[in-house]
Amino acid sequence: MWSVHGDGRRVRDGDQVAPNERLSWPLTIGLGLQHVAAMFGATVLVPALTGFPVTTTLLFSGVGTLLFLIITRNRVPSYLGSSFAFIAPLMATRDEGMAAQLGGVLTAGLLLMGVGVAVKALGVRLLDSVMPPVVTGAVVVLVGLNLAPTATQSFAKQPVVAVVTLATILVCGVARGLLSRVSILIGMLVGWAFAVFTDALSDDRVAALAAAPWFGLPELSGPQLRPSVVLLVIPVVIVLVAENAGHVKAVGTVTGRNLDGSVGDALIADGLATTLAGAGGGSGTTTYAENIGVMALTKVYSTATYAVAALTAILLSLVPKFGALVNTMPDGVLGGATLLLYGMIGLVGVRIWMANKVDFTDPVNQLVAAAAVVAGVGNLTITIGELTIEGIAWGSMFIVLAYPLLRWWRGRGDEVIVRRPRG
Repeated sequence: MWSVHGDGRRVRDGDQVAPNERLSWPLTIGLGLQHVAAMFGATVLVPALTGFPVTTTLLFSGVGTLLFLIITRNRVPSYLGSSFAFIAPLMATRDEGMAAQLGGVLTAGLLLMGVGVAVKALGVRLLDSVMPPVVTGAVVVLVGLNLAPTATQSFAKQPVVAVVTLATILVCGVARGLLSRVSILIGMLVGWAFAVFTDALSDDRVAALAAAPWFGLPELSGPQLRPSVVLLVIPVVIVLVAENAGHVKAVGTVTGRNLDGSVGDALIADGLATTLAGAGGGSGTTTYAENIGVMALTKVYSTATYAVAALTAILLSLVPKFGALVNTMPDGVLGGATLLLYGMIGLVGVRIWMANKVDFTDPVNQLVAAAAVVAGVGNLTITIGELTIEGIAWGSMFIVLAYPLLRWWRGRGDEVIVRRPRG
């Protein structure tokens, strides 16, 4: 599957290891473990926040990554980790039960696969026409900032631990090299260690850690479709489409290859991985930007390293004590990390606007984005009969439906002005 690059022991200056190449297996395994370190903090954080089993999420993360490599035919190096976009709707629906939440994840995966099939059939330009940057950016902003109260509440429960965690992430995050790529993981570990030394861990969770076995199968759960939950999760599909398309384009840029033809495959692969996760009890997945940073640093784009990372995640999923260990993570650590992470999610939406030069002097862009973002951030909640629809769904539905209508109305007005006779 992979040809050996050079002598397999080194990468010369100005050279790079292509996706279909690899270094020697010892080096490939080491680089694969480095990818595990880069994705680990974020992938584990999502189930820790939403209450999903950590080991189950790791299992579907690893399986999903292997499927991604197969479906994209080893052309797109990527790791599929837990998507932050699912945090807001899953936390908002915790009272509905895990089965209903999994139904939402399953639905999102199926819809993403459908988008992938359409893109593969009609071309990548379909995404630009259906989901222009002003729409995609607004949805990402409202999904990220909708979580802000949750972060501040966790922060306030253990402010000292939270400050230590946040300070460590900030110091590492502005450093150069690999340290910045794993800043979240390092910050969480430092905050966790500080909590241990200050006796800030939950006694019940520590007891559960001691009782957990070393080896065992992950906990599997089945989904249940519930309209109120599904409506909240559907907007996540827009975020996943943007993340996957952006990832493929970014990988194409750093490797010097045109990978636009693989966007549909990537969407289908991530959709399948998310569908399997929803069917079995794991968090929804997405491609990880953290791993692009590792590739840019090492100049090794080999998909073999991701196969190693995926197998490592699957092995970790067979250690229940590891899942119990993650469950001991204090509220202060989560608060310190999420205070930064949720804001970063929102800023990704702003970056989409900036990168695509979205013109906010245009009244259509300005008005629909403003209304959608406030509906999401303010968590506008309206009950219709027995169906409760919250801010993420309202904001996303509004901008997806209102933007093309208002754009058409604006264009119709311009056409009338142009055709009006003079004099």
